[in-house]
Amino acid sequence: MREKNVKKKDVNNKKTVRNKKRRKKKKVFRKIIFLLVIFLLGMGIYTLYNISKLNNKAEKLESSMPENKDFVNILAMGVDIGDPKNPNDPKRTDTMILINYNIKNDRLAMISIPRDTYIEINGRPKKINQAHAIGGVKTAVSEVEELLDLKIDYYGKIDYSGFRTLIDAMGGVDMEIERNMKYDDEGQDLHIDFKKGTTVHLDGKKAEEFFRWRKNNDGTGFVDGDIGRIRNQHQFMNKVFEKIKSPSIIPRIPSIVNTLPEYVETNMSSTDILAYAMKFARVSKENMYVKTLGGEGKYIKGISYFIYDPKASSEILGMIHNPGYTHIVKDKFNIKILNETNKVGLAKNMSENVSKKGYKNITTGNITGTDKTKIIFYGINEDTAKIIMKDFNISNVEFKKEKEGEFDVVVYLGHDHEYINN
Repeated sequence: MREKNVKKKDVNNKKTVRNKKRRKKKKVFRKIIFLLVIFLLGMGIYTLYNISKLNNKAEKLESSMPENKDFVNILAMGVDIGDPKNPNDPKRTDTMILINYNIKNDRLAMISIPRDTYIEINGRPKKINQAHAIGGVKTAVSEVEELLDLKIDYYGKIDYSGFRTLIDAMGGVDMEIERNMKYDDEGQDLHIDFKKGTTVHLDGKKAEEFFRWRKNNDGTGFVDGDIGRIRNQHQFMNKVFEKIKSPSIIPRIPSIVNTLPEYVETNMSSTDILAYAMKFARVSKENMYVKTLGGEGKYIKGISYFIYDPKASSEILGMIHNPGYTHIVKDKFNIKILNETNKVGLAKNMSENVSKKGYKNITTGNITGTDKTKIIFYGINEDTAKIIMKDFNISNVEFKKEKEGEFDVVVYLGHDHEYINN
């Protein structure tokens, strides 16, 4: 009897000790949560306070509230240094990017507008990068609105000094250099020197050099001039997006927020900036597009212009005007086509056909299988799959939630599949 009572006492004592430990852990946990909430609240107030300063020098547009609930359009502008000896000299835009956010589909499209794009101001031929120097933000915005037949809701403007400071605040990015870049401009104190095949950490200064490079001292460079430079800029932008979405950006948020009021001009309110920043950060890679307006270079009266072509920009126009438009980058998919029949060349025949439609990363092979043709999608949403199914003319489909190997799409060609002649 005594032994049973001793055992009960021991059990009760152990329970009491465990309960005390649990209570202590709960107290510590509550304190941590409390401190975290206080920290986040403080960060929120600090961020709102700093971002609210951005509106102090902003130009007002006709309406800074989105009229179309399907889209929000933001014009991002990078202005050049102008005359280094005269800070009040009118500045042209060196970079113009339309940021189009599709609210319904949570899609983000960034459209680069070449700086040599032909426009007319007061009936006179001009390049679109001159619009800001002629009439400031309002003229630049109205020219883009007229060019693309849409309404700009917000704008953001930064110069190269701000660009350098902002990239430094982010901690820079690592960039693989694809070509030799050697250029010097003593007048602008600009010296670019990157070697092909190296990986360089781009801080603010080096990022500006990479962003601005167009040709070398010996005249070599991009064959297509500014369009090539824009491709370079897109590579850099993709690296910046990767950095923004990574956890490493979190401790750098205060320094980034500190930088904005001094260098960025915008008509967006602080709450709008935070709201859209959070929305953009959530956009999946699959739903993010970086494009350049279609067109071609042309000399008019001895001056080189970029002539915008709406037909060559049909996919872009579909994205920024039609809320239900579905666009896919076909050459990003890794596709495997397998011939399950004794019909020689069936997989190769399909590969040649779909490659004409924009699919480039295709592997073909032969296996023993069933009579039924089938297409399997790995980690691809249904809207995207429908476009691919239509291009491949296959209706029998299977979806896998996650990618299991190197391929995004696997096609099995059975005996029910015929050669394609179109």
